[in-house]
Amino acid sequence: MKGSFSKILGTGLALMVSGWLGVAVFAGQLDFFAGLKKRLAADGLDAARIQRVYADSRVKADPNAVARYFVHSEARLDYRRYLQDYWVKKARAYMKEKRKPLDKAYRLYGVSPEVITSILLIETHLGGYLGKRPVLNTLSTMAAMADQESRRYLWKHLPGNVKISWTRFRQKARRKSGWAYAELRSLLIYCFKQGFDPAAIKGSYAGAIGLAQFMPSNILVFGRDGNGDGRIDLFNHQDAIESIAAYLKHHGWKPGIDRRRASRVIHHYNHSSYYVDTVLDLADLLKR
Repeated sequence: MKGSFSKILGTGLALMVSGWLGVAVFAGQLDFFAGLKKRLAADGLDAARIQRVYADSRVKADPNAVARYFVHSEARLDYRRYLQDYWVKKARAYMKEKRKPLDKAYRLYGVSPEVITSILLIETHLGGYLGKRPVLNTLSTMAAMADQESRRYLWKHLPGNVKISWTRFRQKARRKSGWAYAELRSLLIYCFKQGFDPAAIKGSYAGAIGLAQFMPSNILVFGRDGNGDGRIDLFNHQDAIESIAAYLKHHGWKPGIDRRRASRVIHHYNHSSYYVDTVLDLADLLKR
C-alpha cells in the first residue's frame, strides 16, 4: 500500500511538473523537446529519425545560447580591424592559394575574388574560426520557445550576468521561435540529405554554419557543390566559395556593379552597415 501510494504521488508530481513546463517527463527526466519532436514529425520529417536525433546525449536545451542571442549587438563588433595589414596580407595569401576556385566562381557568377575573400575573412577568418556552439542545440532551444511554459523556463535559467525583463524576453522569444523552427527544420533536412550528423555541427551563436556562415535555410537554396564530389559541404573551401557567389548573384550582384548597389546586395548577407562597409573597403584594398 505504501509503495502504491508513493508511486501515485510520484506520478502526480511528474504530471504537475510536466504541465508547468509544457514538456513530457520520462524516468524522472524532463524531455524539453517533446513538443518540438512532434511538430517536426507532423511537418514531414521522419518521426523515427527525429527520435534518434534527440535521443543523442549531446542534444540538450541551451539557455546560454539563447542568452547570447538576446544580448548580441552588431554595433559592438569591431569589423574595421580587418582592414589592418595583418588581415589584408592573410586575405591576399588566401586569394593566391584558392585562385582556381575563386576564378571559377567569378566565371560562373560574376562575383569578384576580392569580395568573396573579404566575406570569408570577416565571417570565419578564412576558416580559422568556425564557431563552437552545437547548432542543433541552439536552434532547437530557440524553436521550443514557441511554448509559453518553455519560454518561462528558459528565462528563469538564463545566466546570472544576463538581465532582461520577462516582458521583453517573452516578446522577442515569440518573434524568434518561428524563425528558429524554420532554420532547425532546414538544418535537419540538409543533414539528412547530405549525410551529416546534426548533433556534431558547430557554428555561431545564431546557428550559422561553415566557412561562409550560412543559415541552414540558405544552404538549401544557395549551397553549391564547388568541388564536384556530390556533396554540399560548407566546411569545404570550394563549396563555400561558390555558395557565397551564388548567394550574391541571386541578390543582384553583377560584374562592374557600383558601390551603392553593391552595398544593397551585401546587406542581404549581413544587415549591419559596419559589416557592409568593411567588406567593400577590404575588397578595394585587395585589388591594389
